[in-house]
Amino acid sequence: MYFYAARQPILDKEKKLIGYELLFRDGVDNVFPDIDGDEATSRLIEGSQFNFGLEDLTDNKPAFINFTLDTLQKGYPLLLGKDHVVVEILETIQPGKRLLALVKDLKEKGYTLALDDYIHQPVWRHFYPFIDIIKIDFLSSEAESIKEVIEAIKPFPHIKLLAEKVETHEKYQLALDLGFSYFQGFFFSKPEMVQSKTLPPSEMALAELLYETSSVDLNLKKITEVFERDVNLSYKLLRYSNSAAFKRRAEISTIKQALIVLGSEAIKRFLSLLFAAQVAADKPAELIRLSLTRARFAELLAISHGKFRDTGMAFLTGMMSLMDAILDEEMSSVMNKLPLANDIKVALLKDEGLLASYLRLVKQYEQANWQNANEIQQALGLKPEEVPDAYHDAVNWANEQMAVFGD
Repeated sequence: MYFYAARQPILDKEKKLIGYELLFRDGVDNVFPDIDGDEATSRLIEGSQFNFGLEDLTDNKPAFINFTLDTLQKGYPLLLGKDHVVVEILETIQPGKRLLALVKDLKEKGYTLALDDYIHQPVWRHFYPFIDIIKIDFLSSEAESIKEVIEAIKPFPHIKLLAEKVETHEKYQLALDLGFSYFQGFFFSKPEMVQSKTLPPSEMALAELLYETSSVDLNLKKITEVFERDVNLSYKLLRYSNSAAFKRRAEISTIKQALIVLGSEAIKRFLSLLFAAQVAADKPAELIRLSLTRARFAELLAISHGKFRDTGMAFLTGMMSLMDAILDEEMSSVMNKLPLANDIKVALLKDEGLLASYLRLVKQYEQANWQNANEIQQALGLKPEEVPDAYHDAVNWANEQMAVFGD
């Protein structure tokens, strides 16, 4: 039996990662909308504890997990450490004395509690002293109803507001203006403002290297020459080749030798990561982590699919898919600056081709749109277990890369 789950990042006002909401699915055919809420929570906790470590899914950040009344009564939150979970009380639970007693008990034990998809009712006021976070759906909530909640919790300043399903910078700014502390959604994968960000010389060299490595057959001589023109890039290459991710067999004496030690696939990943990290210095680290996860996820799908001679193209497509957010401009403008292979540009600009199909599957999986993901997966002919396994592997790989480049 396979354990399937996805995650959505939750950020603070500075766009720093504070945790992930974990989203459950039960295989390829039995997608979440057909799963009983009690079973979904049970399976998610079981899987995260015994199949795929919770710390791996959340990179040691708190996991926001939905709980039904039944799973709360069975004490399932107690299976997870109070520092590792935020207990989300599902919006389908009716407020009452039984729920209030459970909430008080969890609070006394030190757990962080959140009301999920909150719709205001005066009866919830009895719960406010024990609630830490209130989540409001910004896709379905009107401004007036949000202001009503804000007014209701004024006597309880310890409660933080979390805006979820924030899909645009405008919604993010509205939530900020209204005093929200936390944000969940894909607003950070959209351009925050349309402007032109010029690429300094080292980034132009990286762009040139990305183009060279987008070919199936690497021109090692040309790649070596580009590295040798840039001291900063050479230093980072040598540092990367000396990291724990690689087991060196001999001392490296030349740039060419360092490139040979890494190998073509590692070179492509290194350059993609370095480019994204370098041009995103003022961006949230989670944006880079998501780029890495997308890149590796897409590459693993391509490997499983077996349709590309060079699966590095899928990796590069996944990495570049967030470059509009990193550079704060439209994707068409970004692509004009980067001499990438045409197949990659077509996928990113026109949503066409096999690379675009991989990217669509990646995005659907990120957002826990299980039915859409299932349809794409079936159309591609991928095996049922391949996508969740690829996702989990991609999450682990991204975490490892962030550790290497984190300092």
